[in-house]
Parts: sequence; C-alpha cells; structure tokens
Amino acid sequence: MIRRVASSDALQVRFWGIRGSTCASGPQFVEFGSHTPCIEVRCGERLFILDAGTGLSAFGSELGPAAPEKIDILLSHLHLDHISGLPFFKPALLAKERVIRTYCGHLEGESAMEPLSRLFSPPLFPVRLGQLPARFEHHGFRAGEPLILDDGTRIETHLLNHPGGATGFRISHRGRSICYVSDVEHSDPWPDPSLADFVRDTDLMIFDGMFSDAEYSYCRGWGHSTWQKGVELAQSAGVKALAIFHLYPGHDDAFLKAAEAEMQAVMPTAFMARERQALAFEPVEEEMVADRAKAAKVPATL
Repeated sequence: MIRRVASSDALQVRFWGIRGSTCASGPQFVEFGSHTPCIEVRCGERLFILDAGTGLSAFGSELGPAAPEKIDILLSHLHLDHISGLPFFKPALLAKERVIRTYCGHLEGESAMEPLSRLFSPPLFPVRLGQLPARFEHHGFRAGEPLILDDGTRIETHLLNHPGGATGFRISHRGRSICYVSDVEHSDPWPDPSLADFVRDTDLMIFDGMFSDAEYSYCRGWGHSTWQKGVELAQSAGVKALAIFHLYPGHDDAFLKAAEAEMQAVMPTAFMARERQALAFEPVEEEMVADRAKAAKVPATL
C-alpha cells in the first residue's frame, strides 16, 4: 500500500467519506467507515475537496482554523449524499475572510447556487449557506471541458453515466495524477473507450463500486457500478492503483474484506477505500515527465 509521506510537494489523497446513498452505522461498520463521499486532495500545499458528503464535517473538524483562506470543492453532482456536509463544514464558521468555492459540471454550465439555496433554506433547513460567516462562491462549467481555476490550475473532467448526470475529475501534479469516477454506471460494452482514455495511466483511480456483479442485476439503471467493472476499466487503461469507493451502506466489514480479497486476487493494487486512509504519490522527476510526454508523441510501429 502506498503511504502518505511528509514531502511538501507530493500529490496526497485522504478519504473522509466512502459510503454511497446514506451513512452506515453500527459495530460491524468500523473498519471501512460510515460517512458519505468526501475526499481531501493536496497538490503540494494546494487543497482540493472532492464532494461534500457527511465526511466533510469530519474533515472540517480536523482542519479547524488552520484551513486555507480559499477552499475549492469539486462536486461530482448534487445528490444529497454528496452535499449534505456543506452546512456543517467548520472552516465556514470560523472566518469571515474565508472563501469557499464550489464547482459543478453536470447542470449544462449552471452553477450549484440555485439548487443549494433551495435545499439549505427554511423549511428544509434553518440556516442558509449565505448566512454562514465564510463567503460561498458557486461556479458552473460543462462536464467534459477542462476546468481552469483562478491560479491557472487545470483539472480535466468527464461526463459520467448517472441519473441527472455527474462529473469525473482528473487532478495532476508534478507528473502524478488521480482520477475520481463517482457516480457512474458502466456501459455495455465495457470498458467505455472515452472513459478509459480519461483515466489512462493514472496513479490512482477512485471508482464507484457500490455493488457486486451478483447484486447489479437488481439495481440496473440506478447509476452505479461494481468492483469487477472497476477492475476491468483499470486493467484496460493501465491504471496503477484502484480504490473502490461509494460503498453500499449495507455492506459491513466482513463483506467488504471478503470482496477486497477476491478483487486483489485479480488486481493486487486494488483495495476497498477506508475512512481516513491516506496515500501519497511523490513527484516524478521533470526529466521523466518530459520523457513520458515525448514517448506519447511517437507513433507506434506496426
């Protein structure tokens, strides 16, 4: 397993919420965790947050006043399990100078401002996001187009097959990359060529494996995939490591450990994501990055 290290310029990932649809609770859900989607990504000192499920509250409690003045939250989509942590994000309560920016790509270019304003308002919720001390800014884009942030950071995006749409993200830093592919339902045939190109050669793919192949026949059309299809995609695209994510809330520790063992027999670098699990990818030397880019431009010989 790749471990998080102290390097100040590594690409780092930490899971704060790994469940899908709703939280899990009970002594049989201790090892893998209970919160809904939220992932911390650091490109050196630069912080990104992937989705704002209930795991965002736990992450915010750890960040506290040490949170940066500007925080970018990349939303895959606006289903409740991916946004319900927003009003409970502690850094939003601690500083009037803080700016929290959301990015949403599945609404045909519209931002998340209007739907979030409807949800976080009476009578559904007593406090509006605009009443919190921090200032929220909401940005829309179209999934499939690159997302260019104010500091020039470029994040690649991909439209995913999910009811109402969803966005996949590819974040790169110093020759390393991660891909976040949640929520998605696999196509037939599979793997989808465009999605395979999107995740190709990434260091880590975080993939929606909510169901097993045996369960999927009862859940077709729900917008989710299986760990088996995640392995197929990863192996076809040269993905180096695979984290299965958006875990079904009814799958307890025993079920997930057994599934993980079965999966690792096929792909040893694959694993079921665990809450607070941290990984780090050290920078690739610039010469190696240049060599990779040069090799990619050389036509294959027949």
